[in-house]
Amino acid sequence: MAECNSNCGSCSVEGCGDRTQAGPTTIEPNEQSNIKHVVGVVSGKGGVGKSLVTSLLASEMSKRGFKVAILDADVTGPSIPKAFGIANPLTADMSTGAIIPAQSQGGVKVVSTNLMLREDDMPVAWRGPVVSNVVKQFFNEVNWGDVDYMFVDMPPGTSDVLLTVFQSLPIDGIVTVSAPQELVAMIVGKAVNLAHSMDVDVLGLVENMAYYECDECGKRHHIFGEPQGEAVAAKYEIPAYATLPLDPNFARLCDEGKVEEYDVKDALDAIVDKIEAAGKKEDAE
Repeated sequence: MAECNSNCGSCSVEGCGDRTQAGPTTIEPNEQSNIKHVVGVVSGKGGVGKSLVTSLLASEMSKRGFKVAILDADVTGPSIPKAFGIANPLTADMSTGAIIPAQSQGGVKVVSTNLMLREDDMPVAWRGPVVSNVVKQFFNEVNWGDVDYMFVDMPPGTSDVLLTVFQSLPIDGIVTVSAPQELVAMIVGKAVNLAHSMDVDVLGLVENMAYYECDECGKRHHIFGEPQGEAVAAKYEIPAYATLPLDPNFARLCDEGKVEEYDVKDALDAIVDKIEAAGKKEDAE
């Protein structure tokens, strides 16, 4: 008999006496929280800049006047606090027991495992079911307050955490992140197809490291090959598409905890506009 993984929503064992529910159910946020929209940021593989894109999207939405939060669901490899310069540990409301999120200089609320560790380089070696339960706890045991848009920075791949977010959180849609290589483009398709199979909208595609712009001549060089984001977006009918450069300033500002200071100009406008439009549509309904 298959070993129980405590995830009844994805279990295929018929007649299990330990089954507690017929299928996945959407969990509610903490009773002090009012979270209007939840957007996941995903990538089929690591190293393409998913956390950077999460940080930039959150910063841009905050600059538009929205109340923004980031749930760092990359539990074993968190990097969001570092990018925003947040080092203080999470605290709890003693009257309710709810976790209080940290907050960036620009007002973005953040919850991450790295804000729960004694040292930020301590490893988090947890199995999948534990990680999935932590993500749920971050959503419904944190006093998020009023949030217009919550971005969920997910770990790479299409396994436990992605399924947990799709099945358990009230997800409005996802933004997927890629790099120019053909292999990465193929993996984007896996994440997009999974989202479609679970009735999750794909709001946009960000192609990171699409080019390097020379400081002296202004010419763009395609270090990792010709960009493929536009073709991938068309192939999978992704409604919004954006490119980001290979820019050393990204690494510098993230290392300094100042990602909110990066000026993306109008590079992400199409994605941010789509996220905002999807939110307005749902509000109207």
